[in-house]
Amino acid sequence: MATGSGKWLAVHPVKGFRLGTAMAGIRQHGRRDLVVMTWETGSSVAGVFTRNRFCAAPVLLARERLHGNPRYFLVNTGNANAGTGELGLLAAKQTCAELARLSGVGESQVLPFSTGVIGEPLPADKLCVAMPEALADLKEDNWFYAGQGIMTTDTRPKGSTRQFNHAGVTYTVSGISKGAGMIKPDMATMLAYIATDAAIEQAFLQQVVAEIADHSFNRITVDGDTSTNDSFMMVATGTAGNAAISVRDSVLAGKLLSALREVAVELAMAIARDGEGASKFVTVRVEGAETRQDALAVAYTVAHSPLVKTALFASDPNWGRILAAVGRAPVTVMAIDRVSIWLNKLAIVEHGQPSASYSEDAGQQVMNQGEIMIRISLGVGVATEEVWTTDLSYEYIKINAGYRS
Repeated sequence: MATGSGKWLAVHPVKGFRLGTAMAGIRQHGRRDLVVMTWETGSSVAGVFTRNRFCAAPVLLARERLHGNPRYFLVNTGNANAGTGELGLLAAKQTCAELARLSGVGESQVLPFSTGVIGEPLPADKLCVAMPEALADLKEDNWFYAGQGIMTTDTRPKGSTRQFNHAGVTYTVSGISKGAGMIKPDMATMLAYIATDAAIEQAFLQQVVAEIADHSFNRITVDGDTSTNDSFMMVATGTAGNAAISVRDSVLAGKLLSALREVAVELAMAIARDGEGASKFVTVRVEGAETRQDALAVAYTVAHSPLVKTALFASDPNWGRILAAVGRAPVTVMAIDRVSIWLNKLAIVEHGQPSASYSEDAGQQVMNQGEIMIRISLGVGVATEEVWTTDLSYEYIKINAGYRS
């Protein structure tokens, strides 16, 4: 169901939601770099976007048009159309107008999304020329190629899917995401699209997408950078035939929300697992904090630490780096004599002191693994949070040093 291992497993089609791709040649020829998505009339659409103040032109338009009965997503890779000023906004509007003309909808019903290099003019003409190819390619089972079509430095397309039965009806939730670098909450440098055939009222869907983003895409960090183009969209086509869900207090709503959360978390984890140059997938779990904010502050301080991340890359059990990061986290309450830290199940610190049972050999065995959990107990409350991150490698430097070449 996931791409976490690097292998694509089939994503179930969602009735009433179609995807098409084309090769526009934005940065290189012969690769999919334009994706169009559309859905049944009457579907609900919701989304959340980057909080970066230099948000890209397509983010400005998509956010403005979100509540205006959208019918199409227009996505390109290879060019972020960010930091491009008024000309960038005009280029985004030009591409939306052309897709609207070709598909027979209003221009305001097309939501644009871009990802790629910041500060370069969007080649709108190339996108417009390729649109008929993408429209002719629209199919419900096109998730794999759409996943390819939104990639930048990703090494593989990322997809996830769930199905469940309720009252004799099979419901489907499917999605794709992209992202590998410039990854940090609010919302990471990512695009993600999830669709379901369940009917969900738009106002409730907007609540759901914000909540789910907070516990999935806002829990990943690769390098601590926040992008200008991040967008996470959900579409509920209603083709399963249920009465539209507007509250969470029903069995169907519970099942559906669980499926939506699982797909989003899997897509978020896939981004972290595919972090630029990453060789390790790391969960940082903080328990016993006084508040949720304190738990996240500790988790992110550890996850963002270059010294911790480079030690992880070197498989170096230099746990003092973790201890130092915990100690400098901006939290309201921390009692050092209550802090304990584990690498997987191996205790390295107990009640603020080195664990008597720790050995360098045991620490080395954990650090040699490809997946590691750093678990931290603060011992001052009941709040628990976790984030997902990676190591920081030589390859990360090479990828980003040569990103525009």
